[in-house]
This record gives sequence, C-alpha cells and structure tokens, in this order.
Amino acid sequence: MKHSYPRLFLVGCPRSGTTLLQSLLAAHSQIASFPESHFFRYLLGNRSTWRTKLRISSSLARQRFDQFLVETGHPELERYLPKTAVFTIQYIKGFIRVLDELTQQQEKSLWLEKTPGNLYYISYIEKRVEGAKFIHLVRNGADVVTSLYDVTHQYPEDWRGAWDLDRCIRQWINDVRLSLNHLHKPNHILVQYEQLIDNQLLVLSELCDFIGVKYEPTMLENYQKVAENVILPFESWKVSVQQGIYNTSGQKFNQLFNEEQKQYILQELSAANLEFSEKLAKLQIIF
Repeated sequence: MKHSYPRLFLVGCPRSGTTLLQSLLAAHSQIASFPESHFFRYLLGNRSTWRTKLRISSSLARQRFDQFLVETGHPELERYLPKTAVFTIQYIKGFIRVLDELTQQQEKSLWLEKTPGNLYYISYIEKRVEGAKFIHLVRNGADVVTSLYDVTHQYPEDWRGAWDLDRCIRQWINDVRLSLNHLHKPNHILVQYEQLIDNQLLVLSELCDFIGVKYEPTMLENYQKVAENVILPFESWKVSVQQGIYNTSGQKFNQLFNEEQKQYILQELSAANLEFSEKLAKLQIIF
C-alpha cells in the first residue's frame, strides 16, 4: 500500500450519522473500510495503574483483536500480532498491519476506520499512527439526543442499558467539545451532518480534497451496497443507512418526547450550542 496516503479515522458522538458518512466514503474506488473495531478502547480501557505505566495492553485487547478479525472474515491475519505480545505498541503495529493488508486485498489505496469512540484517543493515535487524519462528524444536538434515547431503549443489551435524557445530553455535549478541541490542526476536518444531507456533492468533494483523492459519482451511487459490508448482523439500529438519504431533522424529536421533555432538552443544549458557535466562529466555521 502507498504510504503517501493518509490513514483515516472517522469520529463523533454516536448516532450522528457516522455509518452513513463511512458508507459514502467507502464507496470510493480507493477507500476501504470495515465494521467498527473499538480497538483502542479495548487496548487502553480499564487498565490498572501498573499496566498503564509499563505501557502494557488491557487484558481484553487480544480477545477484541481476534474478534475483529472474525468479523472482517480474515482470522488468518492473526499472524500480524505475535502470540507473546503484551505491549500496546505491539498491538497497534499489528492492528495497522491488518488494516493495511485488508486494504491491499480489496485493491484499494487507503483505509477509513470508523469507531466514533476513537474521539477519546485522538492524541494517543496521532502520536503512534503515521499519517493519521481525522474526520469529525457533528449533528444537531436535539436529534442526536433523541436518537441516543431511542436506540438505547430499543436495544439496551447492546448499549449497556437504557440511557436517561441527562446522559444522552451529556454525551453529545462532551463529544462535540472534544471534537472542537482538535479542529485547529491541519489533519482534522469538521463535517456537519445537516450540510452533508442537504449538499452531498459539495461536502463529499471537500472531503475528497482533504483526503487527497478525486471525488467519484460512485460514492453517491453505491453507498447503500457498501453499507452492507460495514454493518454487523446484530447492529440492526444502523439499517436506516440502506434506505436512502433524507432530511428528517426534528421529526423523531417531536414524535418521541412530550412538550416538557422537549423544553428541557433544548434548554440544556442552549448554552452548549452558544459555546460551540462562538468557538467555531473563531475558526471561521458556521455552526
């Protein structure tokens, strides 16, 4: 694989439309993508103090690495991670080699890793993954809160329980705030979901410029088919990606919540919206 190409990470708050954007980008003839790996969370999360100091991986890292290989249909690529591997850098090198190999097998030039939670590991990834570029997807807060509340109540087993409104609100505010903290860097770009929906060609063309590839019409023609390859069988909450691109802003918000709940959500989000607008204005980005 040509190392002149970047390694792409698509991040953002869950339920912001990352699967849709992933599918659009992966419909490009040069861009490969895969199901969510959650690799860095399993590599670095829940480590004891001594493991962190010694840069030893989480005890769950090997299991997650092997599971990802099964999900992508290539368990034979376990050869890229030594059986004796214990250090985080060994896991990272193995993981990157797997993604590079999967990309080569698809006869593509670069890969896109889409795990929204990688937002929390950006600084770590930047130091250890050569050529890393980050695409941040941000969506209207009320719509994200609605979707988080809805999906966690429909699929509590997959989301570690049903979330209350305050947790949904905090998730969006914290995640957007994290994204904004990185936007001054040249290897980061912000995509606003509503702009993507309303002006797909323009947004995708700008993203292609950022990535270093030419826009292709197949991105809009084939993304629904590509979505089948990045959505796992149990991720039924993502299937809407295969139903087309529509502007549904506010619809579920008005259907799901009563007036008191809607007022509470909008009030809790108002200060954050102002904060984010002011910060983006300094970066000459309209929010």
